[in-house]
Amino acid sequence: MNRGRSGRSLGDRAASSGVPGDRVPGFSEAPPRYGPVAGAAPAGTGDGKDGRHCWVHDPPETPGTWPGLLVEWRRRDDGWQGRVVYTLPRPHGPALVEAWLPAARLEPR
Repeated sequence: MNRGRSGRSLGDRAASSGVPGDRVPGFSEAPPRYGPVAGAAPAGTGDGKDGRHCWVHDPPETPGTWPGLLVEWRRRDDGWQGRVVYTLPRPHGPALVEAWLPAARLEPR
């Protein structure tokens, strides 16, 4: 077994797998859009098949930017919200948080 980066990249292996690019998470031609677009639902999630990595900016519990997973979108009277899961540091170890946050607090990763 070869260690390190002497082999083919993950992208090269995925491209030669025979699976179309739109069916391999993370290898689509266009990145997902975040936030409302002309009154339409934001693209990239909501089909129940996969989540999208994102940055969560200033969640209510702890200021800062945290890595998260965007699970789905919903439209409310005050705009779009994304359902995300992310971890926050706590005194006895990380805590997993699931929350609906405004689209303005989410950024593609």
